[in-house]
Amino acid sequence: MEDTGPPYPRPPAEIPNGFGQFAIGISPIGDFPPFDVWRTVISQYANAPTLTQLIGNIFSYLDQTANFDAFFDYIWNVDTAQGYGLDVWGRIVGVSRVLQVTTGNWFGFDEAKPGADPFGQGAFYSGAPLTSNFALSDEAYRRLIFAKAAANITNGSIPAINQILLSLFPNRGNAYVTEGGNYGTWFGFEESLNSVGFNQASFYAGSPIETMAMTYTFAFQLTPVELAIVQNSGVLPKPTGVKASVVII
Repeated sequence: MEDTGPPYPRPPAEIPNGFGQFAIGISPIGDFPPFDVWRTVISQYANAPTLTQLIGNIFSYLDQTANFDAFFDYIWNVDTAQGYGLDVWGRIVGVSRVLQVTTGNWFGFDEAKPGADPFGQGAFYSGAPLTSNFALSDEAYRRLIFAKAAANITNGSIPAINQILLSLFPNRGNAYVTEGGNYGTWFGFEESLNSVGFNQASFYAGSPIETMAMTYTFAFQLTPVELAIVQNSGVLPKPTGVKASVVII
């Protein structure tokens, strides 16, 4: 019969290999486990190949190191989390991966939501849905999560909001918030302070011009998804009662 049992002789039990207990020339050298599983197996099973293989591999079977590493990398650590892990972090900070993205503007009045274009710039409304659901990629969603986490603890100051903008749109150009509003211009007569001529602006919306306002200004073009992040995600903080507008220059 093939000998498949453990190596013999077995190392002595309770080897004193702790700090300060090593005796030169007496104590054994090497790595010795604190628990010898072979001491739990009676001798008649020592040459049973299947059983000894199971016993020899028991630690690798029960080892959860790979699972713990995967949990840390893909869920716990937001820097490396993916898929479901980022969805969990999104629920924690309070921001969704799926955004309502505007499909386009049509000819109409300025108060239209999400927007309207004046003469010569917009077509008549086609009757199609104005918004569609868009799921962010992991990298885009990760940036949004970081920005929302910062928004949750921000003091609402202009420098703090500017830092959030920089984290959302890195290496894109200038993006900043200013106090006051940019209410735009409307089609009207020349004596009006905020009116322009034909083919340059929509009809006046008729809405009041608030004094409590803030403006997010971007010196670069925003994609429809980025515009949805700015307008629909709620990640950019805004004090209660203050109107926020977006300007792209």
